[in-house]
Amino acid sequence: MYVCVTRRRRSVRSVNQKGDKHSYTLYLSNANQNSSKPKDHLYKILVIGDLGTGKTSIIKRYVHRFFTQHYRATIGVDFALKVLNWDDNTLIRLQLWDIAGQERYGNMTRVYYKEAVGAFIVFDVTRRTTFESVVNWKSDLDSKVQLPDGSPIPCVLLANKCDQPAEGIVSNPSKMDEYCQENGFAAWFKTSARDNINIDEAARGLVEKILECDSLINNERDKETDHFSLTKDSNGQPESRKCSC
Repeated sequence: MYVCVTRRRRSVRSVNQKGDKHSYTLYLSNANQNSSKPKDHLYKILVIGDLGTGKTSIIKRYVHRFFTQHYRATIGVDFALKVLNWDDNTLIRLQLWDIAGQERYGNMTRVYYKEAVGAFIVFDVTRRTTFESVVNWKSDLDSKVQLPDGSPIPCVLLANKCDQPAEGIVSNPSKMDEYCQENGFAAWFKTSARDNINIDEAARGLVEKILECDSLINNERDKETDHFSLTKDSNGQPESRKCSC
């Protein structure tokens, strides 16, 4: 007797010496293990905003669960990884890009923004000028990265350092709601990295928006993975690449 295993169909077909064929389905243990594995997502998230608004503090609080006031200003870009067991069937890895506040005035942001699927824009509620810069950050973001259908990536506005006295319209939730709607923000949150206020809630809100766009994102990734091209010669046969040297 010989056994032929077809993993894709998860079936086993046995043939005895008399030539009688009997097919039946077996649920293989390894197939069960594969089917029970959670779906794994990797999302690139940008964290942008003016210098000194607390971007690094927010990321440290969210990823490492601690806060310190002794941070050096980020130079260029820094990275952090957060793994979320979203539900029994979903594992999410967030690749957080902490981009220096002065980078909006440079030419590197297009490189940093590439392939991002979500963003936080952070301002300091105690410094009105950082809020005034938000619209510029959002405009820069929308011009340099989009979803596959051309729409803006989900973006959440963080009104950080809410444990301190605030300036401007951040004290008026209805005006903040109106501002976010006019400027294309998915949501906004008052946050404090020091007191751990709304950090997890803001991240969850952004991930929920990204998941709503997940099929669009993954379809585009599949196209990029599967895409290839061949150059044909005059006889219609694939032509190998030639070295010009």
